[in-house]
This record gives sequence, structure tokens and C-alpha cells, in this order.
Amino acid sequence: MKGKNQEKAVDIVLNQEEQKDYSAHQIKVLKGLEAVRKRPGMYIGTQDETGLHKMIYEVVDNSVDEFMAGYASQVEVVLKQDGSVEVIDDGRGIPTDIHPQEKISTIEVVMTHLHAGGKFGSGAYKISGGLHGVGVSVVNALSEWLEVEVHRNGEIHYQKYRRGVPEESVKIIGKTKKTGTIVRFKADPEIFTTTEFNYNTLRNRLEEIAFLNKGLKIKLKDERTQPPKEEFFQYNGGILEFMEKLTKKSRMVHKKIIYFETKAEYEEKNEKRELIGEFALAYTESNQERVFCFTNGIDNKLGGTHLEGFRAALTKTLNDFLKKDESLKKKIPGNLSGDDVREGLVAIINIKVPEPQFNSQTKEKLVNAEVKGLVQQIVNDELTLYFEHNPNELKPILERCILTYRAREAAKKAREMVTKRKGILEGGGLPGKLADCSEKDPALAELFIVEGDSAGGSAKQGRDRNFQAILPIKGKILNVIKAKDIKILDNDEVKTLVTAIGAGYGNDNIDLNKLRYHKIIIMTDADVDGSHIRTLLLTFFFAKMRPLIEHGHLYIAQPPLYLIKKGKESYYAYSDKEKEEILKKFKDDKGVTVQRYKGLGEMNPEQLWETTMDPNRRVLLQVKPFDENSLDLKRLEETFEILMGDEVEPRRKFIEENAKYVAHLDL
Repeated sequence: MKGKNQEKAVDIVLNQEEQKDYSAHQIKVLKGLEAVRKRPGMYIGTQDETGLHKMIYEVVDNSVDEFMAGYASQVEVVLKQDGSVEVIDDGRGIPTDIHPQEKISTIEVVMTHLHAGGKFGSGAYKISGGLHGVGVSVVNALSEWLEVEVHRNGEIHYQKYRRGVPEESVKIIGKTKKTGTIVRFKADPEIFTTTEFNYNTLRNRLEEIAFLNKGLKIKLKDERTQPPKEEFFQYNGGILEFMEKLTKKSRMVHKKIIYFETKAEYEEKNEKRELIGEFALAYTESNQERVFCFTNGIDNKLGGTHLEGFRAALTKTLNDFLKKDESLKKKIPGNLSGDDVREGLVAIINIKVPEPQFNSQTKEKLVNAEVKGLVQQIVNDELTLYFEHNPNELKPILERCILTYRAREAAKKAREMVTKRKGILEGGGLPGKLADCSEKDPALAELFIVEGDSAGGSAKQGRDRNFQAILPIKGKILNVIKAKDIKILDNDEVKTLVTAIGAGYGNDNIDLNKLRYHKIIIMTDADVDGSHIRTLLLTFFFAKMRPLIEHGHLYIAQPPLYLIKKGKESYYAYSDKEKEEILKKFKDDKGVTVQRYKGLGEMNPEQLWETTMDPNRRVLLQVKPFDENSLDLKRLEETFEILMGDEVEPRRKFIEENAKYVAHLDL
């Protein structure tokens, strides 16, 4: 199926006459390709870098299924110089016999039929990536080209595809003593906004897969660098080693990571089935909750029924033990809430079930109804047993939860008091230092948060008063990672910010309908103090007003670093590189002056307007919205905790490990 048939793959409308030229198999392939290529987001989520990496994960998942079934021991991922990728495993290899229904090689069926997958027939795997899987056929459809090489029964079988359409039938190209499957593909630039794979993104996911599959050996090789970079991942300790890594940079409130592996039998569709669960958890002094959920090795970003069961069991178990401890029970009048027992929690939920069902093709949320009750029961039983045998581990956890309960109640009262006094959380009484704009439509209004009175004065004079408001803040605001709500709400600069923005305080209490400005722009000096203030503000918005970031309302202004003059000519440079490019325009250095701006206050109002505030000429960096349940977000929370938290040693280590990636620091 090639030539004119390949052209059909992109946009196919087969009328009755045309269908005579195609077999039933070919028609099925072409219609499947049309469905995928017209709506790629339905199958891989996005067409940006996230969806691009999903392509590799889908191929790797098939290899991991072979490992879980006991037939493979290693997986290798190679990033090639031409932008393609190669995934190699030592499993059984995709079946090569003639497919009983389609009457062609099973390899071609697997690679071209939606949802056929590499599952080797019904019932071949007790555990796999599950229903609603994207499948390697989708990877094939969204690739500029793809090759599959199968080592099985002493022979090497090969087939190549162009945008999902086979160039020729499967053929034997040699003999072999090995078994396994090799898939090579190059993502299609017609589909993806970028086709460049990010090494660190792949590294993090492949390491997680190794953690989730005890003993599996994974190799990642990048041939785009010279010399090629290689890493190996293999963890016999499984998620216990994963947890050790996650908690290494935080201070635990108890001594040992809680870990257990167990199973539960149940009946489904008149069959006896088994859920295998592996759980690890620990409490840290962080204000954040970080829970990673996996089903059959698949990352469930939105959690699902296993997370619901785990949370319910955790809350019930800790409340049961609290009721038995008279000394601790006296400290709070009621029960611990789910929020109380989750603050500071780091946990990994890794379950294996037959026929998992997900909310979408991208498998972000597990929806099997029976899983919630099963997980709740086994977690409740295992935690009860653990705490009965480890009372010294239980007490600091309960004390941690009680502190959270009391802080939550205190913050609630503080918010009520502040609301009654000034209406701060409802956007009442605007702060006196705010120079508001006349525009009443929030979608057209902008708020500049400016460091200091000097810069604030220039900004107020230089702005367009119709739609630009200016809020000067004094000094460095509170580091909210280190403080409880009651202290945060008592801080003058925080109260001023919350009042001016008008949407409320606290991630769960933000009302975007009351947001007074749809562009909130941080504008600080280009020096060390300015960078610190910007970091503290970003920390505040991330920790306490995150919906503003999630909906794309937060920006960072980019004032110029240099003013370059020669005679009557003036140029602004926003980086050292841009400065050098501008200087090259002059034939000689005579009469050329270079002014380095250290603060916004050094600019007169006209300069500040034309370089930093004029919508037609300015450069704004949007603080990128993110998937609120993604692993990237959890890593971001961890990074904030490291850099802004109390622990000095993790911060020092982080800086030492990452300083080499900073090309230039202009101090």
C-alpha cells in the first residue's frame, strides 16, 4: 500500500468506486490514520513537547508490559542525531504469524490498526497498560516515518511506514539468536509544534519507570551530543528507593519511610482477579502535598479511584489512632480533615490490576470503581498494623497533623477577622499606595507590581492611566514557604497585594470572577535585590494564588539592561548578546556610550514607557500555566521547597549540582 495510497493517509474520503481498489484491511488502516491525524490531541493529549514525548512513552510501555509479564529484562532508548528515536527491548518480539482475521502479518496489524497494541492476543498479559491505550499504531500514524524490526523464532522481520502507511509487506531480512522488538521513528513536523526531544524530560520519566518496576534495566543514550551521553537506571528497591530520593531534600518528621506491598483478591465478570498494591509514604515539614499515582506503570496525573481510596484510608486510620490517644485528642476539639492529614505528605501509589480503565486515551485518571474500596481496605489494614507495631513513628505524624489542624483553624479565624475589619479578601477598600487605572473591564486592565517608591514614581508618570495600574511594594515581601497563613495574612505587603488584586487569598479560595486585572506584571530591578524580590513574589503567587498562574494571568516585565547612545541615536539592549550586536553596527567606538541600568528608578518616565510598559514595544514573559496534577508540577513544588525552605543542606546541594547549567549570572 504505497504511492497514491500514502497521499490518501492524510485526508481520505473513500467513495464506493474508490473502495474497490482497496482491501478491507487497507480501508481500515486509511480510515484509522485519518482519525488520528485529524485529531491527534484526542490520542496524545497535546501537539507540543508533552505529546511528542508521549510517543516514546507509548512504545516504552509495550516493552515494560513484556517485563511485567516476565519475558523482558531491559529497555534501551536512543536519541539519534537526525532527530529520530529508537526503542529496543529483549522481550519475545511482536508475533510474526499471519493474523487469522486480517490474513496479513500480525506485525502489520499491530502497527497499523488502532488499539491492536502489542498484547499478543486476548489474555496474554494479566497486567498491562490497559484499556483505552493509545497504542503503537498511533505513534506510527503521527510519525514522518517508522521502522519496526522484530527478532523472533530465529528470524529478523522488518517493515517500514510513511505517515502510518506500509511501504511494503513485512519481510525477513536476516537470522538472529536474540528475541525482542526494535521500533525507530521520527515524529512528524506536520503534526507537532516541536520535534526535538528533551533529554531531561525523558530521563525523569524513564527513571520513574525503573523505580516502578523492580529489577528492570533501562538505558538512555543521547547520540546528539559529542561524545554521546549514556545513563542506566535499575532499582531493586522499587518505590522505596524512589521515596528515599523524593524525601532526601526535605526533613521528615518521623524516622523511617512507611512502605508496604500487599494484594487483594476480588471477583469481576465472574472471574477471580487480584489487585497488587505497593505503597510508600512519609511526612515532611513542607506545606505541600506530593502524591504520585501509577497503574500498571502508567503515570495517572489526575489520580483516580486508587488515590481516593488511599486518601480515605489515611484520614480514617489517623483519626482512629488519635481517638485512642487521650493526651493528643485533648489538643483539638474535632476530627482531622483530609487537608490536615495531607499537608507535608509525600506518597507513591503503585498498583497493578487487570483491565484498568481510564478517563481518556492519555490515561490521566483511573476510573475502575472497584479499585477505591480495595485500596481503602488494604491501606487501612496495613497502616493499622504498621502503627500498632511502630508507635514511635505514629506520634510525630499525629502531632504534625494536629499542628496543621490548629494552623488551619487559626488562619480561618484570621481571615474572618481581616474580612470583617477591611474586607481584604473580598477586594474591598483599596490600598492607598495603589495608583489605579480608569478601565473597569478586568480583561483590558493591567497591574504592575513595582519595587520601591522611586521606580513606582517613574512608572506612575510613564504609564497609560487608562488601563495600567501601579502598585509599589516596600522591600522584600515575606517568604511564604516558611510561614503559616496567620503570619502571612498579618504582613502589610501581602495584605496590600491581596487587596489590590481582589480575587481573595489561598489557592482553594481564589475567585477569578473578582480578579481586578487580567494581566498582573512583576516589574523589578535587574540586580540581585530585584531578582530576590521577583523570586519572593513568584513564590507567593505559586504557593498562595496559584490559579492566577494556571489561567495565565501572571507576567514578568523585561526592562532593558543597557542604553547605548551615539550622537542622537539611542538603542536599548535587553541582554549582553543584544548589546554586542548593537555595538557591531557602529564602525568605531568614538562617541559611543553604554549605560548599564541597575534599577528602574534610573529611567525617566518616557524611557520606562517605551522600553517596558508600552504594549506595542515591550517584552513580557508569561509565567507559564501548567497541568495542576503533572509530575512536572510536583517537581516544581519540590524545587520551591528546596530553594525557599528552611533546610540549608538540600539548597546548597541543589545549587552545586545545577550551577553548571547557568550560562551567565550578571551580578
